[in-house]
Amino acid sequence: MKSLILFLNQALALAVGRASARHGRLKSVLRSAQQKTISDDCRRSFPLKIRRYLCWFGLAILLPAVAAHALEVTDDRGITVSLAQPPQRIVSLLPSLTETVCELGACARLVGVDRYSDYPASVKQLPQVGGGLDPNIEAIVALKPDLVLMATSSRAGERLRSLGVKVLALEPKTHADVKRVLDKVGQVLGVSDAARVWRVIDAATQAAAQSLPQSLRNTRVYFEVNPGPYGAGEASFIGETLTRLGVQNIIPAKLGPFPKLNPEFIVRANPDVIMIGQRSLESMGQRPGWAGMRAMREQRLCVFTTAQSDVLVRPGPRMAEGARLMAQCLVDKAGALVRATAPAATVESRKP
Repeated sequence: MKSLILFLNQALALAVGRASARHGRLKSVLRSAQQKTISDDCRRSFPLKIRRYLCWFGLAILLPAVAAHALEVTDDRGITVSLAQPPQRIVSLLPSLTETVCELGACARLVGVDRYSDYPASVKQLPQVGGGLDPNIEAIVALKPDLVLMATSSRAGERLRSLGVKVLALEPKTHADVKRVLDKVGQVLGVSDAARVWRVIDAATQAAAQSLPQSLRNTRVYFEVNPGPYGAGEASFIGETLTRLGVQNIIPAKLGPFPKLNPEFIVRANPDVIMIGQRSLESMGQRPGWAGMRAMREQRLCVFTTAQSDVLVRPGPRMAEGARLMAQCLVDKAGALVRATAPAATVESRKP
């Protein structure tokens, strides 16, 4: 029995060392496993034929487990990407995907990013390979990535695939998408932390919602993504955050996630609070009819810095931080509106 155990241990150890080779070497692995010299004790205890059967038996048990380490992930284009092992050299062409990789503890695997990826600070030191829509193909190939992460809207995917580069196209657009992309990137990276990261994001978003007083519920909000003007509709991840905060988005879901709007539409909607980035501030005063809107007259504008805007418009790990920024804006701006319009009886009741 001791000889049998010794033989199996040695045969399995041999198979482990060999089975990690590529598929083209599998026959060589089997021949080596059969021909490998085992201990003299095993030779005396088992005829050659029995030793061969035992070796095949060990490999039959082991190889399915080795094959299980191969990764197959289907991206948002419906294309299945196969990887022999978790990638160690990654190029990311979308800021939210860059942040997702880093949040999952794999920042060190990034070897290149798009020009807009700037968080965390460490990625600023990485080679930039153009934008997500207009990447530098030659620069990407020169980095010899195991995998390129990119948006589905990028036109570079097919070109990179034709050059033999593995590409995974993922583009989160909703809260559910953020969770799904976290799971897929975690699967690709070979880490098990994705579920915990999502729970933290979800709990922090809920905490931001609970921080708002009931009096601010149903505040009507316009969130401008960029000076098009393009707004964040109810169907977008920003719109979903506003809904979780308990406020009303003036852009209905039927207009799409980020529709380009006629400025008159916003004037007619006359929101209580306007959320914008610094890039939009200069052009707003020049839009016909905007100066007469109540939110403009009473300066109920939340003007986010460029860094804050980046947090707000990226559907990724910092989504909860975006919810906190919105909540603080509502307290600062809509809170003044609530206090100014409170019934006299309510105001009197607060007096000592």
